[in-house]
Amino acid sequence: MTLATVAQDLVKALAPQKFAPPVTHVYNPLEYAWAPHEQYLSRFSGGTKEVVLVGMNPGPYGMAQTGVPFGEIAAVREWLAIDAPIGRPKRENPARKIVGMACARSEVSGARLWGWARAAFETPERFFARFFVLNYCPLVFMEESGRNFTPDKLPAAERERLFKACDRALRESVEILKPKVVVGVGVFAADRARAALAGLDVRIGSVLHPSPASPLANKGWAEQATAGLRALDIKL
Repeated sequence: MTLATVAQDLVKALAPQKFAPPVTHVYNPLEYAWAPHEQYLSRFSGGTKEVVLVGMNPGPYGMAQTGVPFGEIAAVREWLAIDAPIGRPKRENPARKIVGMACARSEVSGARLWGWARAAFETPERFFARFFVLNYCPLVFMEESGRNFTPDKLPAAERERLFKACDRALRESVEILKPKVVVGVGVFAADRARAALAGLDVRIGSVLHPSPASPLANKGWAEQATAGLRALDIKL
């Protein structure tokens, strides 16, 4: 089994799932942006990893546009050097169109995470020799207005179906990558990792999410992320 087959199995498991209002549109970049996602996996997921960083789900100007976790446009194009055809969702919200690498908006969370990686490791090869970055859930949820809707706010029955499929995919991914530590980027991802990875020989911790909605993250997220990793005995 490879990470690509895990992702494809997750797409199949999530395809029939339905979500009630206020969610009106659901995007899965593992479908319409599979080409850059596969490029990301094939170039950077080889071998075992010391640390796997796990995000919650794609941002509207990050992975939703590029197919790469935390995939801020400039980071994907210039540092990761990923460039592949990107399609569009079957049912697109006019307020949140997918334009791929032509997206003019920067995903702040992604700019912070990949900017930190670049500053700490200089090259993608050095970073991915030890680290890998995944998203727990590949789906983008939004309301009619285009407002982002996070999976933790879904009704219980919808969360249960979604989390069952995503838990399985995360567990399979970790079994493939064999990290010593799984780090949730934010509390939600850390909590899901603890549930999904119960019984595996892996330590689980968390770092602050780099969202601009977080006042703490706006006060030097990179330094706080480095401190959080060092507290988990991860040397940089």
